[in-house]
Amino acid sequence: MNILRSTCFSLLLGLGSLTVQAQSTTGKQTKFTPGERWYDQNGALINAHGGGLLYQNETYYWFGEKRGQSASEGINVYSSKDLYNWKAEGMALAKSTDPQSEIAVGGLMERPKVIYNPKTKQYVMWFHLELPGQGYKAARAGVAVSDKVTGPYRYVNSFRPNGHMSRDMTLFVDDDGSAYHIYSARENYDLRITKLTDDYLSASQADTLLFSKHQEAPALFKKDGQYYMITSGCTGWAPNQASMHVAQSLFGPWKPVGDPMQGPLADKTFGGQSTYIQPVQGKKDAFIFIADKWNPKDLKDSRYLWLPITFENNQPVVKWVNSWNLNQWNN
Repeated sequence: MNILRSTCFSLLLGLGSLTVQAQSTTGKQTKFTPGERWYDQNGALINAHGGGLLYQNETYYWFGEKRGQSASEGINVYSSKDLYNWKAEGMALAKSTDPQSEIAVGGLMERPKVIYNPKTKQYVMWFHLELPGQGYKAARAGVAVSDKVTGPYRYVNSFRPNGHMSRDMTLFVDDDGSAYHIYSARENYDLRITKLTDDYLSASQADTLLFSKHQEAPALFKKDGQYYMITSGCTGWAPNQASMHVAQSLFGPWKPVGDPMQGPLADKTFGGQSTYIQPVQGKKDAFIFIADKWNPKDLKDSRYLWLPITFENNQPVVKWVNSWNLNQWNN
């Protein structure tokens, strides 16, 4: 989220006539129920906000912010074979006990994304870092590495990519193995992209402005040689209308194509904000739109909106459904 987080405390917690109920904490889940509480296999609430997924060794790994009522408490990781049922794997990156550390208690670690580098055989995590006691002043990208997908990750360093502020962000690995960092800069008025170095540990000088539209929360996917990116506006914790852009090159030009959301509260992204788009392994043209439904009064209880992406006239559409499963892509 952007710097307005500290002053914006409104969020739509209801969605039309849908009543949010707690899921059962026992038994196997066989469907997604967007906006409801989601429990891991131990019966605890999944605590992985602003996150992203990595598919490795026939397993999905979900990395996300561990949140208290308001505090940033590090980065959790969960694993799943089916995307419905998640096993808590513990802390991927914990807060440092060294008060001089950049990731000490009192700072922020947001929107973690992890990618695997086959050349170095390292898992590389990037995240939005704010230094302890400085609010949203630092606006840096943090990097950590691990030889094991679940960690623990070792914090490497932080920086402003090519001197630019870096807040909400995501990572994208293209078909040729090149990796990219897409991030909000200039107080979130700019959205930029930089190609990562071959080791994925830093930003190269291939860095460009995509557009200046006061956007954040980028989420990307690729289909049939086209790149699609969904972003949100900047309204603090409060939801707003999503925007989608399309391009034939990651460096642009990116063409705006409107709001892909359809259904109740579509103009508020169903009360949520984009964080990631996950391809479903083994299914053609199957993508899941992943968003956070922030609860600023209790961030740990912020909900997750996972919704299928469909295509109409070859354009991505995200329609609200109360529940769904992966069988929709069997046809």
